[in-house]
Amino acid sequence: MLPRLTSCLLLAASCALAVGSSAYAQTQTGAAAMKSRYEELQGELSNNSYHRPLYLNSREEGGNVKGDIYAVLNYPFAQVRESLDNPDHWCDILILHLNTKYCRMMRENGRTTLRMQVGKKTEQDLNDTYRVDLRYHGGASAADYFSSSMLADKGPLDTSNYRIEIEATPLDEKRSFLHFSYAYSYGMASKLALRAYLMTAGRDKVGFSVVKREANGQTQYVSGSRATVERNTMRYYLAIDAYLSGLEAPAGERLEKRLTAWYGATEQYPRQLHEVSREDYLSMKRKEVARQQKAAQ
Repeated sequence: MLPRLTSCLLLAASCALAVGSSAYAQTQTGAAAMKSRYEELQGELSNNSYHRPLYLNSREEGGNVKGDIYAVLNYPFAQVRESLDNPDHWCDILILHLNTKYCRMMRENGRTTLRMQVGKKTEQDLNDTYRVDLRYHGGASAADYFSSSMLADKGPLDTSNYRIEIEATPLDEKRSFLHFSYAYSYGMASKLALRAYLMTAGRDKVGFSVVKREANGQTQYVSGSRATVERNTMRYYLAIDAYLSGLEAPAGERLEKRLTAWYGATEQYPRQLHEVSREDYLSMKRKEVARQQKAAQ
């Protein structure tokens, strides 16, 4: 009996060691890749039209679109990891986005889900919004790197395969390097809806990537699905930055600081991101956050 017990204990210890080694290798690989990417993007981070150390790109292929942002955050890595490397604070981040009407974290059967209601950029009854369930997946986490992701099978209309991914690593004692990506797939119905939108209310909507610079000084930006994913990738990134900036304020003042920070940041890019007035945004979000807090009680 004792030899068998000893063998079982040794096997369990070996498995634990293997898992630990794998996790360590994952964090080491992730941290090295992020630092390499930071070096590669030095030119774009220091010289761009965003007036901040940020690089954005997007791609579209076979009904799949994805936006990626790499950015330097002026916050210590420990603070960034504490805020972003778990699901507890993500509803406070996601609700800053214009289209997020409600968010609630749910834990059931060992799974963590962020239940969102998304809709228009104006005040809206929740019964008229779309439900999106983001399943939270923890990733690697260490003193110099973390990663995590959120996945949803379905979204509005026939969009699907939503994926939010985040990773970060420290640059020095006061700064961190962040990678945020946002992706989804679309079908024929959503493609037709987008086409109709771009022919009417969204005919002037563009993204951030430059397609062409005209001789007269005019800049032609990307349009269509890539423009849509770029705008939303930027909005989510700015929500992360606004959330972190709010931590500097007393607890009772953080919401207002985050709301004003997010709106002010989006207004730096009016060609792409302006939608509503400051007063309308603040009023709408105060009500949505109050509704969210009431439902959680």
